[in-house]
Amino acid sequence: MWSPSRIITLLIFVLASCAFVLAQNVEESKVGLPKSEQEKETAPKSIQETLEKMRIDKDKKDHEEMVDRGDEALRISSQLEKSFERNGRLSNEDIGRLDRVEKLAKKIRDELGGHEDNGDGDDDGVGAPSLDVAVKTLLTSAGTLYDELKKTSRFTISAAAIQSSNTVLRLARLLRLAK
Repeated sequence: MWSPSRIITLLIFVLASCAFVLAQNVEESKVGLPKSEQEKETAPKSIQETLEKMRIDKDKKDHEEMVDRGDEALRISSQLEKSFERNGRLSNEDIGRLDRVEKLAKKIRDELGGHEDNGDGDDDGVGAPSLDVAVKTLLTSAGTLYDELKKTSRFTISAAAIQSSNTVLRLARLLRLAK
C-alpha cells in the first residue's frame, strides 16, 4: 500500500513539476518580446524613471559640450586672426591651432548628423582666397557656427550649423595646407 511518506514524496514531485512547467510558460511568453520590452516588464517603475532621467541628463550634457566646442573654435579662430595680423603669416603654433579647430568642427558636424561636404561648386569659379581673407572668413564662420549652436536645443538638428561647421572645416584645412 501507499505509505504516507511515499504520498508526500509523490505530491512534492507533482508540485515541483507544475511549478517548473508554469515558469517555463512564463519565459516562453516573453520570448517574442524585444529585449527592451522584456527588461521594462521586469524592471521596477522607479528604475525605469531613473534610467530615463540619466538619459536626459546625458543628452543635456552632450549638447552643452557641443556648444562649448563651438565656443572653443571661435576663441581659437580669434587667436589665429590676432597672430596672423601680428606676424603676417601662420606659425607652427598656429598650424596646431588650425588642426584643433578642424577637429572641433568635425566633431560638431558629426554630432549634428552631418556628413563630409566635398565643396563641389562652392567657389563659383573663384580661386582660393588669400591667407588674410581666409583667416578673417574662418573667424566669421566660427562665430556663425557658435551662434547657430546656441540657438539649437538637444531636440533640434540645425542645417545651418552643419553648413557652418563644413565651412569652418574647409577653411581650417585650406589654411593648414596653405602654410
